[in-house]
Amino acid sequence: MKCLLLLMPFLGASSIFAQSTLPMIKATSKSVSINDGGFLDKNVWTLSPKARPDVFTADRTRKTKWVTFYTDIDSIRVKVRPGTKYNFIILLNGKDSCYTQIASAIAPENRLERNIDTHDTLPFTLTSFNAIRVKAIINDADTLNFYFDTGSFDFRLKKEVLPKNTKVFKLQMGHLVWNNPAIAPTVVTAHEMDGKFGWNLFEGKTVEIDYDHNLLIIHSRLPKALKGYVKSKLEFVRSFVCAKGSFEIENKKYPGDFLFDTGSDQAAIIDSTWASRLHFPANLTLIKSSVLRDPRGVEYKTKVVLAPLLNINHFDLTNIPTLVLGSKNPAGFEINDLGNDLLKRFNMILDFKNDCLYLKPNKLMGVKYRANS
Repeated sequence: MKCLLLLMPFLGASSIFAQSTLPMIKATSKSVSINDGGFLDKNVWTLSPKARPDVFTADRTRKTKWVTFYTDIDSIRVKVRPGTKYNFIILLNGKDSCYTQIASAIAPENRLERNIDTHDTLPFTLTSFNAIRVKAIINDADTLNFYFDTGSFDFRLKKEVLPKNTKVFKLQMGHLVWNNPAIAPTVVTAHEMDGKFGWNLFEGKTVEIDYDHNLLIIHSRLPKALKGYVKSKLEFVRSFVCAKGSFEIENKKYPGDFLFDTGSDQAAIIDSTWASRLHFPANLTLIKSSVLRDPRGVEYKTKVVLAPLLNINHFDLTNIPTLVLGSKNPAGFEINDLGNDLLKRFNMILDFKNDCLYLKPNKLMGVKYRANS
């Protein structure tokens, strides 16, 4: 096994890739496995000789970590720090040079923007399915319903919304404009939504979700008026926004990581592996059971139980309808979810510059959960 530390940051494809000093590994298969900070994904990467470079964006973290590429006959290990990019070549079948780049999900700090104070306000409607709906204008012509999904990334758009082969050259929400945005197709959206936008579009900024006034505010820096908010650390698991939490049942605590998923209409979802590992009680009051199917037709048996108490960010919530997965988590790794039937009860500030979370109970704290209605 070849283990190399790449110290050369990316300076531009035309200059760097023209040099012959880039580290090189070999492959006879296009399939590559990647270990990203301890998470191994087998055959997740396909070599592309035409891309210059073919960019792999590592899972988001502000910590230094190792990322390893494994071909069928070779490997290379890279130390990734926030704001850095590293380049190397994978030689396929002894003839095709696949120029590859491993990039941190956190871009280098823009010193010119560091002292600029901006506040972009997006009015939203909280739908009956708990979606944060924002009007988006595509190509200065079509108005679509997008929703803010902290459990997703970038822009996602339903295939049937735009005519075939239509290129989106402009997307606007409020005064925020994205030119030539990367938009991936999706078959999964919230009820009656055309598309969604993820948290990473606001990397390095602060996102305020104010349910009292139905406002989504994007700040360039943390606002000063934080009276009533309780602060905790914002966690990231495989680039997903998470926080520490704990169920408490009969004076016993069941701690874990909870993904913040404003795109879900559920209150809480428990990972089956986590539940088994912690011996989460199987005798809680059953509200209902069902079978869910993902877009591929894969079935997931579930049951919704009544959890007596959940502590999140020092707040205690009681009698939470909690969906317990009966099979492997569709996310592919162990994680619990908090959906927007629970999260909407807090005004929320997500500080993506300092990775801090601020919560404050709002006017929705006393409303019934959908499953309890």
